[in-house]
Amino acid sequence: MNAHLRRAAVAAAATAMAVSLAACGSAKESGDSAKEPAKKDGPLTIGLLLPENQTARYEKFDKPLIEKKVSELTGGTGKIVYANAKQDASTQNQQADTMVTNKVDALIVDAVDSKAIAGSVQKAKDAGIPVIAFDRLAEGPIDGYVSFDNEEVGRVQGQALLDELGPKAKDGDIVMMNGAITDPNAALFKSGAKSVLDGKVTVGKEYDTKEWKPENANANMEAAITALGKDKIVGVYSANDGMAGGIITALQSAGIKPLPPVTGQDAELAGVQRIVAGEQFMSVYKPYPAEASVAAEMAVKVAKGESLDSLAKTKVDSPTTKGVPSVLVPVVSLTKDNIKDTVLKDGIYTIDEICTAKFKAQCDALGLS
Repeated sequence: MNAHLRRAAVAAAATAMAVSLAACGSAKESGDSAKEPAKKDGPLTIGLLLPENQTARYEKFDKPLIEKKVSELTGGTGKIVYANAKQDASTQNQQADTMVTNKVDALIVDAVDSKAIAGSVQKAKDAGIPVIAFDRLAEGPIDGYVSFDNEEVGRVQGQALLDELGPKAKDGDIVMMNGAITDPNAALFKSGAKSVLDGKVTVGKEYDTKEWKPENANANMEAAITALGKDKIVGVYSANDGMAGGIITALQSAGIKPLPPVTGQDAELAGVQRIVAGEQFMSVYKPYPAEASVAAEMAVKVAKGESLDSLAKTKVDSPTTKGVPSVLVPVVSLTKDNIKDTVLKDGIYTIDEICTAKFKAQCDALGLS
């Protein structure tokens, strides 16, 4: 494991208190409870299903951090069986079904499509294999859920954009570039952002971006510029950093200067570098080590037939399952002013990774050296 992942794994311990506090938040309660699986003795095999490999976080952070935590929790005997669906829901269902056939002891699932995965979740339940929904609230009889407070993510994005615009919020239109409709988180981000922005800005164009792809966001932004005019766009709500990159490329290609503030999410390296360069206004930093640590701990507990009550104090309802034991991890607004106190402090990136030759002058100006 490379240096920044070791530091990121260590950072999970530092965020444990924040996770515990988040878990104590109130949510919908329900008396429903799944039948506890039989207690498992011996080495554990945990299936890990991640949705895609375009967003840097999955392969760079989530997978290795979960693998490391499962190993720690099992004294080195537990192992991860991994599959990435590359944004294809049918592929993910096949991957899940294969893991059920191979009798893994538990599944951690970050769904490509929260509805489409429900059948495979049911197959796992029928086979006595518990399922932890990771990052996205999968439908079906899941046993636990860990994510970030996704409406709060949207509120943080919306408030940051509103604060940056100030009086200019009334001078033109903003464009809303939401995520994919197949991702339940996208609806929560949108809801949170609108709870802040509604009535305070004019949304000139709004898009639900297919598959979260930067190239689709780029095409949407080009259409918005054509429809609204180059001089009318005062800000862009982008639900994540990947799309922000496509949006900023479209704005630059249209010759729009200065760039309007553009939001983001995930604190991807390219996004952080755009923030350093003054191209992207903000991102949302989500402490991946904390989320990965909780997912691994949940999976090991349910694989052993243990209750999640000591870990998950919050209950969340999905469209199909009430009262899912859940942990919601806090998030932070990331701007050029707090790079040191977030992604650098937690060991997500190093100065050398962020401040390459291309960004050295801007890094020096921000005191990142």
